[in-house]
Amino acid sequence: MARTENPPPTSAAEALEQLGRLSLREHSMESVLQTVADLTSAVMPGATDVSISLLVDDKPETPVYSGRLALELDESQYSRGYGPCLHAAGTGEWVQVDDARADDRWPEYMERAVAAGSLSSLSMPLPIAEGLCGALNIYGREAHAFSAESRSVAEQLAPYAAVAAGNMHAYASAQDLADNLQIALESRAVIDQAKGILIERYKLTPDQAFQLLAQASMETNRKVRAVAEHLVRTGELLVR
Repeated sequence: MARTENPPPTSAAEALEQLGRLSLREHSMESVLQTVADLTSAVMPGATDVSISLLVDDKPETPVYSGRLALELDESQYSRGYGPCLHAAGTGEWVQVDDARADDRWPEYMERAVAAGSLSSLSMPLPIAEGLCGALNIYGREAHAFSAESRSVAEQLAPYAAVAAGNMHAYASAQDLADNLQIALESRAVIDQAKGILIERYKLTPDQAFQLLAQASMETNRKVRAVAEHLVRTGELLVR
């Protein structure tokens, strides 16, 4: 994971200043997210581990974290399907746990958090885009680690994570679209080649040639593209 090259900040103002100086041209979006996690951990009171959890079409993941405790507790919530970070991400409401030993919400998760060494936590929602949401999660080792001032700091840092995550998602979606388009074009090309072979071999019309490929596809339980690739490569039309 990438780390910040600047000295650790001693205040929220310094953290925000460092984030403001980041050049998005020189950093990947994952690097920006990691920077947000590291700076948040540095300016929060006490010993804290920070993570950024994302829900992409309701599938949770933790792309960056400042310490193993944060990753472990995120994944503990994912496996159970509930917990502070999932609630914050899914509802858009911030969630604060003052003392996990006395908190009766999500009892199985609270037991796991206490056993792992986290008695308090703060999860700030990251509303990003349709189909994508997340949370900035701060795990404290001591009870009552977070005050109203802590929440204010987290609220100021969270938008940087939201922007970076949104850009990451947009880039990935564009890349997926381009990849799918390329696959579609390649499939069409090889199917057209196979149709040409059948038209020449059996004196068929284009529609008849495609119907022959489709029939071979159904009989062999293979995709039309696979049948066409085999025909182009070997000259053999797959049949039972």
